[in-house]
Amino acid sequence: MRLPIMSKEKASAGHVELPRQFSEPVRVDLIRRAVLVAQANGRQPYGAYEEAGMRHTTDLSKRRRHYRGCYGFGISRTPRKIMSRSGTRFGWVGAFAPNTVGGRRSHPPKDFKVWEKGLNIKERRKAIRSALAATMDAELVRLRGHRLPEGFPFAVDTDVESIIKVKDALAVLERLGFAEDLARCESRTRAGKGKLRGRRKVVARSVLIVVSGDCPLIRAVRNIPGVDVSRVENLGAEILAPGAHPGRLTLFTKQALMRLEKEELFMNVRGAGISDAAVSAAHAGVSLPKAAPVKAVKKSAGSAVAGAQVQVAKKKVARKVDA
Repeated sequence: MRLPIMSKEKASAGHVELPRQFSEPVRVDLIRRAVLVAQANGRQPYGAYEEAGMRHTTDLSKRRRHYRGCYGFGISRTPRKIMSRSGTRFGWVGAFAPNTVGGRRSHPPKDFKVWEKGLNIKERRKAIRSALAATMDAELVRLRGHRLPEGFPFAVDTDVESIIKVKDALAVLERLGFAEDLARCESRTRAGKGKLRGRRKVVARSVLIVVSGDCPLIRAVRNIPGVDVSRVENLGAEILAPGAHPGRLTLFTKQALMRLEKEELFMNVRGAGISDAAVSAAHAGVSLPKAAPVKAVKKSAGSAVAGAQVQVAKKKVARKVDA
């Protein structure tokens, strides 16, 4: 598939052949699994305090004829704390037990619970390729709720990565036809009780810009509501399909597509995603320690026997001298 390339002014700047990563069939089940694994690995462990609900002093005897107990008083054996006392009469309030006010929980959340999940590397790469293919399907992108610009899908020229200012980035996005989708992503108040739990505002997801590497555009667009930017090697199923719904509105730069094809990112080949320059840079200035030469000493069976006989003779001579 040949993808048209647009300049900053939405003028035609040629065409580019899509890499083979975009020819993968769209597998919603694989994308959902990869997104759930990524979300599970991003969870923060939490748990209750170990002594929560167990810091009360409870003393309720179950023995017969014990003055401070529950035997014969027609009350349950629930642990209780003393609130008042008059002789052998006590004012009890249940404590410590799970069925009491202020007591411990039966099975509280444990901080040592393992939330991480695993995913086969080939399965993860296939999910990413499937999500990439969904970004080029205009119908899937429209069904996800995005407002498509005219002529989508298309890529942008590499000079877009040199944009420094936010207003320039917004102007380019509006000229390319993303103004309606950006307006859809204005922050709104969340419905429900999430407002009381630190999640008062919710922002929809708009266009995802994929760049070839570190560039000024990353800082220019990262604070625009709904817009995400990512380096091509850092793509994942979660950012390509938020909420496990494939077909996010995505804008690739020409250099990002070329790097995707040249380095064979997310393909099941040996060394995929690692360029020769990266390997040489990682190995630059690294020298392996040289081992000291070892002289091989060969001993025959006859020489070993002769050596043993010499040692025996020396011991005999030493005994005679001592005598």
